[in-house]
Amino acid sequence: MPVARFTEIIASSNTSFEDAVAKGIARAVETLQNVEGAGVKDQKVIIKDGKIAEYRVALKVTFILTTDDGAGTGASRPVALVLCLRTLLHEPCRRVPT
Repeated sequence: MPVARFTEIIASSNTSFEDAVAKGIARAVETLQNVEGAGVKDQKVIIKDGKIAEYRVALKVTFILTTDDGAGTGASRPVALVLCLRTLLHEPCRRVPT
């Protein structure tokens, strides 16, 4: 049975909430494997000089934890991922086998 985990990320756009969501998902898929879905947890705008300067969304991204079993069978087993803010800053995600 697969094991799922979620992480929360914040993404932004100068044009729209929809674009902020698309950028957040694109970035999550670059960093995380087996992304299964996401939901918008929160959204807000940044106002500068009386106008909307930035659209921000907080996303809850769900992904499945798996890794190759090393036997070449293609089977997988759950793993624990050590996630931190560095993951969102373009640094690789570290894996810790369970």
